[in-house]
Amino acid sequence: MAQIELCNITKKYKKNTALDDISITIKDNEFFVLFGPAGAGKTTLLKIIAGAEFPQEGLVKIDGKIVNHMESKDRNISMVFENYALYPNLTVYDNIASPMRSRLYRKDENDIKTAVNKVTELMKINHLLERKPSQLSNGQRQRVALGRCLVRNPSVFLMDEPLAHLDAKLRHMMRGELKEMQTSINSTTIYVTHDYTEAMSLADRIAVLNKGKIVQLGTAQEMYFTPRNEFVACLFGEPEINIIEAQIYHESEKVYCKAFNQDVFLYPGTDVGKILTGEERSRVDMGIRGTDIEIAFERPGDDWLEGCVYANEPIGNKVIMTLTAAGNKIAITCPNDTKADLDATVYFKINMDKVLFFDSETKEFITRSDMKKYKKGEETDT
Repeated sequence: MAQIELCNITKKYKKNTALDDISITIKDNEFFVLFGPAGAGKTTLLKIIAGAEFPQEGLVKIDGKIVNHMESKDRNISMVFENYALYPNLTVYDNIASPMRSRLYRKDENDIKTAVNKVTELMKINHLLERKPSQLSNGQRQRVALGRCLVRNPSVFLMDEPLAHLDAKLRHMMRGELKEMQTSINSTTIYVTHDYTEAMSLADRIAVLNKGKIVQLGTAQEMYFTPRNEFVACLFGEPEINIIEAQIYHESEKVYCKAFNQDVFLYPGTDVGKILTGEERSRVDMGIRGTDIEIAFERPGDDWLEGCVYANEPIGNKVIMTLTAAGNKIAITCPNDTKADLDATVYFKINMDKVLFFDSETKEFITRSDMKKYKKGEETDT
């Protein structure tokens, strides 16, 4: 159990800046997720905490102690890698037992056997103990690597996309097991992923990284309902949030929007109207999720927009229908029995009570229609 402090961490590879002035405090016993697209700097940051990389600037502290020049083996950290990093000449049993046989953390063989049996049953690989890594599937190798990480009780667990090579059913099960593990052994866990469902289901807090910088830091609810900008909004949710350009019109004390070059009045909530009026905007980007749009095959009223069916994707419990309107694509989540011919004309209605509003130039979050339901926490933690 430990608190991790990263103070103004900067890491460069020649002219490329991998991490740019990163400052985060990861609390003791927190499940903290580093999330973002490929190349954002997530794994580099994890390696710096582990001691596998060293920053050019900044401090790494574990429980208040500066560890910048401390070797990995002395940091009491356990790490699992995406690429397994197993010993090819050792059996599954010996690979998992290896951390408990090291000079620094050596345990009695009876304790090792008990710990290995416990973790292999959890990973459902207890029938593979005598096999070598070359005799395992990718998913099985990943579970062995994860088991080797979990067999000890270190100060900090570092996990670099540990579920990436598991099948969907096992990945879902392991998410629950990881969260339970972190709670039961009171460990600090730092977890890297590019899967938003993993980030949202596991994290106490999430740091969204992009191009070596922290874009937003907060809870899963804050990321989904009050994202700092359009970039963060588009990372969370399936299908991806629809970003719609809209014009703002002021009529006495009322404000309404128009989109897709259609003469349909879209009225935001009263509070949003006051904000948009006060800032005297003429344009805004509206973010609306597919679950907050209705469709109809005949126009029910004047507040319905017109679109054309571009794609229809049945995925079991729902259908993702993509429409086009004025050159824009809109993804809508529909009931699983929804059927529509390609290029057919359909009508859709935006639930204006669920719209997120972004600045059309900076792409930064302004407000959302039901903002009173969501109180934003602190965005940074230094």
